[in-house]
Amino acid sequence: MKTVWLGPVEYLPTYEAMQAFTATRGPDTPDELWMCEHPPVFTQGLAGRADHLLAPGGIPVVQTNRGGQVTFHGPGQVVAYPLLDLQRAGYYVKEYVYRIEEAVIRTLAHLGVTGHRVAGAPGIYVRLDDPRSHAMLPQRPQRRTAGSTAPEPDFTGLGKISALGIKLSRHCTYHGVALNVAMDLQPFSRINPCGYQGLQTVDLFTIGVEISLDEVSKLLAARLSATLAP
Repeated sequence: MKTVWLGPVEYLPTYEAMQAFTATRGPDTPDELWMCEHPPVFTQGLAGRADHLLAPGGIPVVQTNRGGQVTFHGPGQVVAYPLLDLQRAGYYVKEYVYRIEEAVIRTLAHLGVTGHRVAGAPGIYVRLDDPRSHAMLPQRPQRRTAGSTAPEPDFTGLGKISALGIKLSRHCTYHGVALNVAMDLQPFSRINPCGYQGLQTVDLFTIGVEISLDEVSKLLAARLSATLAP
């Protein structure tokens, strides 16, 4: 997978470029991984509800065709867009999401932070009281009996450090995952992040990890390339 380093770029032209790349790619088009950073912007997913956008103020809001609800992108956040042919890679959407989350978990582990999954809520979370703790969460995804209902996500004691939203077209992916490094977190208080009222959002700096955006971008890109391989 070819990694393309876009640097700081506006969100809307990048979104449109992903759509164009996906619409024109053929069965032999090489997969790409776009790594970038966006100026402040709120993005709404297909299921996005207006009442989750509390007070956008002067920050633009962009309607998108990805899954999920509203989130925020801004300086100090690494954003990765895998443009991947899943049919050629040989696995399905559920595993694709798992592999993206695994890449984030491995990136955090390299920095001494333990990332966690929460049942019913895509993305990666950290313990607010001890971000380095390896203790399993009671809220972690667990095997359910056939026919049982999915649990309501429980974010007690957790902060969200990474959000993801994806779109598939003709078995090909776009949109992707964001990892908070050192950013102004205040805009997250102006939305219900990912549609969850009161969900706390954190970044690496907040939990005591001081590292450059460039270094995290390289770490995440390497782990995405490895975990998303066929």
